[in-house]
Amino acid sequence: MAKKQFQAESKRLLDLMINSIYTHKEIFLREIISNASDAIDKLCYMSLTDENVGLSREDFKILVKLDKDARTVTVSDNGVGMDAEEMENNLGVIARSGSFQFKSGMEQGDREKADIDIIGQFGVGFYSAFMVADRVTVISRKYGADAACKWESEGADGYTVSEAERESVGTDVIMHIKPDGEEERYSEYLDIWRLKELVKKYSDYVRWPIVMDVEHYEQQETGETDENGKPKTEYVTVTRAETVNSMVPIWQRSKNDASDEDCKKFYQEKFHDTEAPLAVIRVNAEGTVSYKALLFIPARAPYDFYSRDYQPGLQLYSSGVMIMDRCADLLPDCFRFVRGVVDSPDLSLNISREMLQHDRQLKVIASNLEKKVKAELKKLLDNDRDAYTTFWKSFGVLIKYGIVNDYGLKKDLLKDLLVYQNSFGDALISLDEYTKEKMPESQKVIYYAAAENARRAASLPQTEQVRDAGYGLLYMTDEADDFVVRMLDGYNDKKFCNVSVDDLGLETDLEKADTEKKAEENKALLDFVKETLGDQVEAVRLSHKLKSHPVFLSTEGEITLEVEKYFKSLPGANTEHVKARRILELNGSHPAFAALQKAYEEDTERAAKLAKILLAQAKLIADVPLDDPSGYAELVCALF
Repeated sequence: MAKKQFQAESKRLLDLMINSIYTHKEIFLREIISNASDAIDKLCYMSLTDENVGLSREDFKILVKLDKDARTVTVSDNGVGMDAEEMENNLGVIARSGSFQFKSGMEQGDREKADIDIIGQFGVGFYSAFMVADRVTVISRKYGADAACKWESEGADGYTVSEAERESVGTDVIMHIKPDGEEERYSEYLDIWRLKELVKKYSDYVRWPIVMDVEHYEQQETGETDENGKPKTEYVTVTRAETVNSMVPIWQRSKNDASDEDCKKFYQEKFHDTEAPLAVIRVNAEGTVSYKALLFIPARAPYDFYSRDYQPGLQLYSSGVMIMDRCADLLPDCFRFVRGVVDSPDLSLNISREMLQHDRQLKVIASNLEKKVKAELKKLLDNDRDAYTTFWKSFGVLIKYGIVNDYGLKKDLLKDLLVYQNSFGDALISLDEYTKEKMPESQKVIYYAAAENARRAASLPQTEQVRDAGYGLLYMTDEADDFVVRMLDGYNDKKFCNVSVDDLGLETDLEKADTEKKAEENKALLDFVKETLGDQVEAVRLSHKLKSHPVFLSTEGEITLEVEKYFKSLPGANTEHVKARRILELNGSHPAFAALQKAYEEDTERAAKLAKILLAQAKLIADVPLDDPSGYAELVCALF
């Protein structure tokens, strides 16, 4: 029996595929099982019009057998089988796909009638077996043929085709597992529990039963009795044939067959979460791109979610076969917390099912899922505030950074999802609620105060004038908030107003004129304070905003104190030029300013100490670290 050579192109492709294309050797079992499923699909389709097939739908199955002594893994099916010529065409020419030709030859109506869902289309997956096997034998008997034939190969050096025996139609793929090497342990694929694990991971939803002989330890009676007359028992190993795949994925079932509670249990088991998800999103899309999706919004972030080790993405299936464990391209980064599965027969896969072509179908699915997730989050926000609050505490920062990233590309998608603590007493309110329900007609802008936390924001001196005017404030306490406000600019035609930086617009012309007059009268004092403080402040002014407080620190320009703090918090960042231009604002009507005036007139040394104390107080209020805390304490004590 002469050995036949692969075509030159096929030989090069085989070598490339074994060594480069597949990133995980374990997927060999998925590929061989998928081919077996296709073979059964074909014979099942033929049985619709050929009564001689003699098999009903319940008779079809895939067997996975293990022989540790012979170091073989065998995958058998009772599908349509192959003759010698088809072996030559489908196995001797790499990338020639009998499944693809079969599917292409069917009319659309026939496919729908037969419910056929061919998985393999490229004729390459079979050769993934050579990643773990040094010899592959295929014994097959085609439906309608009297004899079987055998294809055998040890890899790129060629193959043989000969006659063989097989009692019934179908195919056996026998893989002789390689010996272990220094870096590879191939013997793991000779462990029945490892194979069962791979079936559950990749082929759990193949439509035909996958049957394996599984060992169990069971307690059985020995036939003897003990001294009390009770039967003696012992643990023995019992091997039973079991169907190890579930076949029908939960996302393929209707709501009547799979409730939300069923889906939540599936989520907890599938993604190993101790808590039920906050929401379940079901998608059944048909059209130019057909797919089904079952998505979940978790209640808590995984322990490694905000680390570099976390890998986001949805599980991606093609016709029930998992082709990617975490496909990050299906959701934007702002929704990276979403878990779930997407199953589509329409995705364009390249010769490795692990790698997707970035084509139109994938983009269409991603765009639709993005809208579905946004709609579900908005539904939670409107109808279940407690659940949304739970979500926001875990993942709200992603929504904020999603608005800022990519120059605001997603800001229109995400802005309605923002919620903030506030001065109204509500735990969290949205921008929509603030502008439509909380703002009186006389209020022209959205007032907000930025600080480390809501308590500190509420205590800022510059918020007093806003509250006295009868207006409420939003408290922005995250590092990203300042960037979010800049990116949005406004909401519902209302501009944002930072009480620490912007003009509040609450003073009358008379009040402004009075403050300006007092500033002119005290110009020499203000210049003295500026000279005393040097480059610690850009300017010293009398404030329009202060009422009962003596002082606060504001800024000029694009860089606020919050922006400065953010950049200083970045490890290894060069923040030399990221510094806010500080403005010391004094309350000209406060007793502290009167004391400063008196000291300036009578004792400039004391006045200088008071100026430094006022700056230190302004820094403390603004949560800016003091350059010299002990020096500040000495200044205060020196006044006694």
